[in-house]
Amino acid sequence: MTVDSSRVLVEGPWRHEFVPANGSRFHVALAGPDDRDTPLVVLLHGFPQCWWTWRHQIPALDAAGYRVAAMDLRGTGASDKPPLGYDAVTLSRDVAGVIRSLGSQRAVVVGHGVGGGLAWTLPAVVPAVVRAVGAVAAPHPLHVRSRLHRFVRGATARHLAYFQLPYFPERSLTRRDMVARLLAEWGGPGFADDDEMVGLYREAARVPFAAHSQLEQLRWLVRSTPRFDGRRYLAALRDAAPVPSLQIHGELDPCVPVAHARSDAGLVGPAAQFAVVEGAGHFVPEEAPEQVNALLRDWLAVVSPVPDRA
Repeated sequence: MTVDSSRVLVEGPWRHEFVPANGSRFHVALAGPDDRDTPLVVLLHGFPQCWWTWRHQIPALDAAGYRVAAMDLRGTGASDKPPLGYDAVTLSRDVAGVIRSLGSQRAVVVGHGVGGGLAWTLPAVVPAVVRAVGAVAAPHPLHVRSRLHRFVRGATARHLAYFQLPYFPERSLTRRDMVARLLAEWGGPGFADDDEMVGLYREAARVPFAAHSQLEQLRWLVRSTPRFDGRRYLAALRDAAPVPSLQIHGELDPCVPVAHARSDAGLVGPAAQFAVVEGAGHFVPEEAPEQVNALLRDWLAVVSPVPDRA
């Protein structure tokens, strides 16, 4: 059963807009003053989710005085779903284009999961638009690459291998219970008991081409490794200058074990901050919204203060 993309346009203390960027049209949930001088925070979701991941952070950051934009990445939710462009470089340029379409020259970019990996990528691909990087449940990509044997194992390794197959993963996401299973396996205790949340993410995966597009992101991360485009991507990450960063990780994350999650200082710089949220699994913004909101507010006050509160 397919679902119209309007299903993900959930009403709340935000407004839904569509903005052009990098040759496509992107859905963003916006809050805060429509003032280009107000610092912009762009929020990037992970897999298998959409912009709604950030429903608790949007009003909290708005209340702190920021302009907030939670976007559906290429191929997800209500954004365009072109057949190509699911590599990290193109996705980074999508985000940079959205920032500029919203009238800002620079923004703080915060991402969760694969969205966090994308946030780390922006300073390597489009450094001029990135003021600082926040990464939730997402160590620096080079840190992950250097420790693949610690991160990609057990159920995570089986899922990642399965996602490389054609057709069958898409069918599992759209016609079976794969979305609910991933939320239950990767979340903390009781996280997947929220029927409304699970239902929305299931429906988001059933938007035509959405499941395939999200899987293409994961496939590129694996398949590009030996190719020239993958080697060029890793080289760009190595050459990138560190920006101010905050890494937030769930204590109980079974997908990315917290014991190995803190990114090397050589990759993120000595001023990078790292925080562990007790009792949370992989989906920290939804499992522990108050703790995440407080961490983000305190960090943003330093790296991108609101002018009248500076």
